Amino acid sequence: MADAEFEEEEFTTQFNGQTLGRLLSELIPHWPWAAGFLVAVAIVSWFDAYFTFLHKRIVDEGIMAQNQPALVSIVTQYGLLLLAQAVAVFAMIYLVGILGERVRYDLRQRMFNHLQDLSLSYYSRTPVGWIMSRVTSDSDRVAELVTWGLLDSTWAVLNIASSAYFMFRINWQMALIVMGILPILLIVAVQFRRRILTEFRNVRKLNSRVTGAYNENIGGVRVVKALGREDANLVEFDSLTGEMYRSSYRAAWLSALFLPAVQIISAFALGSIAWYGGLQGEVGAMSVGGIQAFVSYVTFMLWPIQDMARVFAEMQHAIASAERMYSLIDAVPEVVNRAGAVDPGRVTGALAFEHVDFYYEADKPVLSDFTLRVRPGETIALVGPTGGGKSTIVNLLCRFYEPRRGTIKIAGRDYTELTLQGIQSRIGVVLQTPHLFSGTVRENIRYGRLDATDEAVQAAAKLAGAHDFILTLPKGYEENVGEGGNLLSTGQKQLISLARAVLAEPEIFIMDEATSSVDTLTEALIQRGMEHLMEGRTSFVIAHRLSTIRRADRILVIEAGRIAEMGTHAELLRREGHYYRLYTQQFRRELGETYKLNQLTGLSAANAN
Repeated sequence: MADAEFEEEEFTTQFNGQTLGRLLSELIPHWPWAAGFLVAVAIVSWFDAYFTFLHKRIVDEGIMAQNQPALVSIVTQYGLLLLAQAVAVFAMIYLVGILGERVRYDLRQRMFNHLQDLSLSYYSRTPVGWIMSRVTSDSDRVAELVTWGLLDSTWAVLNIASSAYFMFRINWQMALIVMGILPILLIVAVQFRRRILTEFRNVRKLNSRVTGAYNENIGGVRVVKALGREDANLVEFDSLTGEMYRSSYRAAWLSALFLPAVQIISAFALGSIAWYGGLQGEVGAMSVGGIQAFVSYVTFMLWPIQDMARVFAEMQHAIASAERMYSLIDAVPEVVNRAGAVDPGRVTGALAFEHVDFYYEADKPVLSDFTLRVRPGETIALVGPTGGGKSTIVNLLCRFYEPRRGTIKIAGRDYTELTLQGIQSRIGVVLQTPHLFSGTVRENIRYGRLDATDEAVQAAAKLAGAHDFILTLPKGYEENVGEGGNLLSTGQKQLISLARAVLAEPEIFIMDEATSSVDTLTEALIQRGMEHLMEGRTSFVIAHRLSTIRRADRILVIEAGRIAEMGTHAELLRREGHYYRLYTQQFRRELGETYKLNQLTGLSAANAN
């Protein structure tokens, strides 16, 4: 459960408005909609407050004064304004809905685009579950905050302001009493803020780990069941969810306590107004309608403040989500285009590694003073023990990483002077574990060259040895491969992956143990496709089977990040050194299988002719 053990960045600083300000800046690209929304909220809030003032006039100027014409006039005005408010309410809700979807779309688009730019090292250390949680649940919560949260907050502030205006208009002494109670509510909110925010930050962190655990176990369900890990995984998952439950419980308890505290203060305010209003009424300083309106305004003012307890709790949750979402957006790619980088054009020249050092962790070197010169069209085979640095060499060549020291040159130029797209678009890679994308066989072959015709797709499949098996599928090239290609066998996925590389027509070709997980017959087909693809191209082959490397121009034995031996297959066997030991220990048992493979290859070639 590696995802569950991922330790993400801690967010423990006090909330100072910077994150909230950044969230609100998400509305800037949509300012016409946001401005219309704020105007609609202001109109609705003003109408709410003015209706209470009209109630006072109805009581004082109509009912108490027994003035029928005035009563009819005020009620008519009330009805017309009610219709106008209904239009404003519709506009407010419509605009906030549009804003929410636009902000959500922008956030997800920005995160997805940024994920395309991040270096391979980011994905090596960051679990998929963590990333998915940022892109989905966190972006949803942030979008809710900057739209519906903004609606509730703006509406509450404007209600308080409009209520205060009319209260001062009715009786300024009583209004001052209410204004004196508001700071108490503010102090209560500040005291609760820090602890609520801390708990919600912890909830979001644990949610990422739970999502990661789900992803890890669902993705590895075959291994889990094969090894009987269900009970052990349940114990680990129960520990994670239990910790998240306790943190959520504390956050819910604090949020629940916040609301009663506000209600008690509100009740005290209403009691004070009722008492003082009664005294004012006895001396004729307040009318019946005025006292009734004032009580309504106090309730009208304090109710949004009580509702802000809910909004404030949601705001803490959303800010905790925003901090993590922005940590993804702010992640800096380790490998980027340098200033003045140019497209290399056709890459037909020599390749060179010059005194290259590389490490993933500073105290664990992977390559040390690695030097290699490759001639155009040469095939280089890399063999050696696991962890010796073979995959790192090709990863550096693809510029998934860059050397910590030393230089890699393509066609005589330091490849940091060339654009990433220019380099990587000219390198074809077939991995040990092939990956297909959801869609059809044709779409997967065409993935690296979208403008390829159907004829070109089929031609590439034929060269890769995939055409015959594709025709046996129910829908042929239109057959859906499933998520990750799980509807096909490993060998079939590898053949489609090879056809994809053939279609892309790379100028440098890399095979990373592509035949290590397939049967003998499929390996024969892959070998034929490899031979077509490597013809006239500079190629690197990380070898697992003897048949893969015997045709190489040079074989490099990589041990502890250095070239232990180099030469052709025959030369290295005669030396009886590192390669000879690998051959006798690992490859000799494959001789019988190799003989059969050669026969199959010859038979397939004869049939093709």
